[in-house]
Amino acid sequence: MRYLPLTDTDRTAMLATIGAASIDDLFADVPEAARLDGPIHGLPNHASELSVERHMAALARQNTVAGDVPFFLGCGAYRHHVPASVDHLIQRGEYLTAYTPYQPEIAQGTLQMLFEFQSQVARLLGTDVANASMYDGSTACWEAIGMARRITRRSKAILSSGLHPHYVSVANTMAKYTGDTLETSLPTLAADTDIDALIAAIDDDTSCVVVQYPDILGRIADLTPLADVCHAKKALLIAVVTEPVALGAITSPGEMDADIVVGEGQSIGVGLQFGGPYVGLFGCKEKYVRQMPGRLCGETVDADGKRGFVLTLSTREQHIRREKATSNICTNSGLCALAFSIHMTLLGEAGLRGLAELNHAGASAAADRLAQVPGVELVTPVFFNEFTLKLPREARPIVRELADRGILAGVSLGRLYPGEDALENGLVVAVTETTTAEDLETLATALQEVLA
Repeated sequence: MRYLPLTDTDRTAMLATIGAASIDDLFADVPEAARLDGPIHGLPNHASELSVERHMAALARQNTVAGDVPFFLGCGAYRHHVPASVDHLIQRGEYLTAYTPYQPEIAQGTLQMLFEFQSQVARLLGTDVANASMYDGSTACWEAIGMARRITRRSKAILSSGLHPHYVSVANTMAKYTGDTLETSLPTLAADTDIDALIAAIDDDTSCVVVQYPDILGRIADLTPLADVCHAKKALLIAVVTEPVALGAITSPGEMDADIVVGEGQSIGVGLQFGGPYVGLFGCKEKYVRQMPGRLCGETVDADGKRGFVLTLSTREQHIRREKATSNICTNSGLCALAFSIHMTLLGEAGLRGLAELNHAGASAAADRLAQVPGVELVTPVFFNEFTLKLPREARPIVRELADRGILAGVSLGRLYPGEDALENGLVVAVTETTTAEDLETLATALQEVLA
């Protein structure tokens, strides 16, 4: 809750200073139709702090809590166990900031953490360099498309049908103002990815190809042939990773010669949090580093020869001339990046690989069990911790009925692609180390009852 300490006299003086007659004058640019003409209906004009806390707590109790019910949701946001030590350490004074440190002489702890974060992300994604994070995976994806335009001086991007539709939506919104042409299509409920179609679509006007790995249906493809054709046509390959835990088990996109690798880091160290804040990952080949948006922390020595850390590159309009900036939204999510880095440090390479093995083993068992339910077909035979099922009828009402039974069964493709009849029977199921055998059996039994 906000605490507003200003008196009427304070507000009047502030308005007079800026030359406004009333607070309403500050909203003159907002269309009148979008403004409230009075109090919000049904809400009291004021209430005590205690009564507001009680009311909000009562509303919160209506939520379905992930840890209290079987949970199989994924599609870009994943429920993993976050050690209690992560929350403890991010609150230490030498680290605690939600944003970027501007004074290196008093922010060495945060800067060193960001330097370590960059090292971890670069190794995870298989890239030469990584920046100090971005807002989230979807905006990082768009920034990569813009970066490809600057490098290739072309403006046609080919987006895989397996790219998350929310990422596609963000890219389409931004492209309205940049002149980029985005080509994409819808996925099909089939085991094969669209790699061959992407290869066939690349021409001399293509700036980049954007492919998700694993894709929205959980499918995993070898990106090497796609990278080879992209480079033959002088286009860039951009890989999007929404589940970084997968890179503990499968080859990283950088190792398959992707030029830019972006992703969402939420599943390592950052809870679901009702959709945010999250943390965007961004890495690329070293030769493109000066076109990379965001900030880059570097290691140096001070006047006494002692090791120190600084912001090396800040290619943002806040720091340099607007026309030279790579982006004006390329901040970094400092607190979430810190949580990511702490969790990665606690895991280490062996721990991450072990976590990935747990996820894959659990998902494999779940796929086998759910495919035994009459009428259910497994669409994706090769996957990491997320796979797609084809149900005998529309998945969306089935998901709703299972939710009413206290089971969060997955994400229906009808929700992601409304109005697309060919996809409405698809159900994307995610399994992590937090999923128990009892959870799986509960889902399988309930699904069979609902479909009967």
